[in-house]
Amino acid sequence: MASPNHAHGSRSSSPGFRNSSPGVRSGPIDPRNHEPLPISDRVGGDASFTGKGVVAAFLDSGFYAHPDIEGRVLGYHDLVGHRGGLEALHVAEASSWHGMMSTVVAAGNGSLSSGRFRALAPELKLVLVKVGTLSRVHHDDIARGIEWVLVNREKHNIRILNISCGGDYESSYLNDVLSRFAEAAVRAGITVVAAVGNSGHRPGHIMPPASVPAVISVGGIDDGGNPHLRAATGYRSSYGPTIDGIQKPEVVTLADWIAAPILPGTPTSLQAALLSKLDHAADADLKQIIEENLGVYPALDEVRAQPPYLIRHVIASGLRDGLVIDEHYKMVDGTSFAAPIVTSLVAQMIEANPKLTPQQIKLILIKTAKRLPNLEIDRQGWGAIQAKAAVAMALEHAKDAAAK
Repeated sequence: MASPNHAHGSRSSSPGFRNSSPGVRSGPIDPRNHEPLPISDRVGGDASFTGKGVVAAFLDSGFYAHPDIEGRVLGYHDLVGHRGGLEALHVAEASSWHGMMSTVVAAGNGSLSSGRFRALAPELKLVLVKVGTLSRVHHDDIARGIEWVLVNREKHNIRILNISCGGDYESSYLNDVLSRFAEAAVRAGITVVAAVGNSGHRPGHIMPPASVPAVISVGGIDDGGNPHLRAATGYRSSYGPTIDGIQKPEVVTLADWIAAPILPGTPTSLQAALLSKLDHAADADLKQIIEENLGVYPALDEVRAQPPYLIRHVIASGLRDGLVIDEHYKMVDGTSFAAPIVTSLVAQMIEANPKLTPQQIKLILIKTAKRLPNLEIDRQGWGAIQAKAAVAMALEHAKDAAAK
């Protein structure tokens, strides 16, 4: 079965972007004693803006109404299964995971983490469009998804479109249908943000819509989960030139050690809950808890009669190998999650200055970005986003416009 063309990497919990590099990272984070810092802390977010009053549409293989975005989904449309209605979002399917993670990274209020893993835009409202399945997101279905957003943009007041998936093949933006719809969305006043994918081992491998000139294409960096380590490096994200000779991405941001929700009812969810419970249990209770949950994590079944220190070794290994933070969140990677971070920043900018055009937003992100000294320019474009500086410049534009 082919992997879906999502832009996330090898350590997330569902298949990665087609042709993604299979490398496994050995970073400095151990979930036992070092959680990743919240996104706002890592990108220097301005907490006075929350995306209030802004609506973003997301195209993905599926979605789930996670508690962190509860009450803020304005609409849901399934282009593949032709199922409508928000009630469909309460059914946890395998294809739901990716879109659930990308929306929560962009707009989650951290309700299941006591606010710790809040997004930059925790009041951002959402319109969700299913354009694929667990096994595949087709090129033409992404185009149809953008078309649906164009048709319904006024109904929902959609200002941003996040696309954390890519087309099936490289194509010139001059004659590719998907690319033309993406450009039409920008002309209609929608800021389009797209993940470039994770094929950094293949330079020049940029699929639509990330290859479209008008789109804000987002690559990734790895800060080890904590910017204070001052060890930010490049992520294995794709980069240009495109088939049309255009350099991509324009900007980069976090693509590794991202706290994202675990889909309820899945084996991963059951395992994370058990490991977290055991991690906080007294030694005397370990065996009984395992006996009550036989089959959930087989490695524990085999050591339940062993001394507590050996059981805790298995627990620690499970938390580390599964990148489990707690029963609700785990760490994931990929440009699928870098793009939503930029989308949430764009929401803050629009809240600060609702009159910004997509072109102005892109220019502000470029002007305020900061290049990383140890990463090739081709891989980072204008550099890493600077959240506070971008919002401040958006406010300056508003003041300048008011003074005229």
